[in-house]
Amino acid sequence: MLEAMIHGFILAFGLILPLGVQNVFVFNQGAVQPKFLRTLPVIITAAICDTLLISLAVLGVSVVVLEYYWLKTVLLTAGICFLLYMGFVTWRSTPIVKEQKKNVSFTPKKQIAFAMSVSLLNPHAILDTIGVIGTSSLKYIGVEKIVFAVVCILVSWAWFISLAIIGRITGKIDRTGRFLAILNKISAIVMWGTAVYIGLTFIK
Repeated sequence: MLEAMIHGFILAFGLILPLGVQNVFVFNQGAVQPKFLRTLPVIITAAICDTLLISLAVLGVSVVVLEYYWLKTVLLTAGICFLLYMGFVTWRSTPIVKEQKKNVSFTPKKQIAFAMSVSLLNPHAILDTIGVIGTSSLKYIGVEKIVFAVVCILVSWAWFISLAIIGRITGKIDRTGRFLAILNKISAIVMWGTAVYIGLTFIK
């Protein structure tokens, strides 16, 4: 059981650590929202989506979904559209400074919609959970498989909460909003780049 716990922790942390659209968005919302509670929609949504993907991967259900070409095409197309649109919105958004805390760039609904799109419509996230976590879980059975899945899920929740907190600290330090303005531009470029990469990969 200890092996399953350590394996799940290292694997989940290694997969979630790299810079990606989901991580950048959670960090950015932690930085720009006037209160930490306002970041809960994006934190909870991202964590729940990861929980769903990990659960499906361990159960083997997600593999069946990707076997249907038309469904995969719909998911990829929707994902690309979301990324292009949100990249445009992020590029144009103005960082919130102390005097502008009421002008929140992303409402709870937008946070939830975008977090869901980059989590559930992101082929990289789906393939990571299926190809890595799902495959790795095959070596465990019974309680050990459950422990492996639970540890992966807990790492995901802890990571998103920590990311939002770090973003909030950064937002407080950056009173002028210059750093956040640069981060917005980087976020938008990452989104557009991901959308283009997904499109080119799908065409091939």
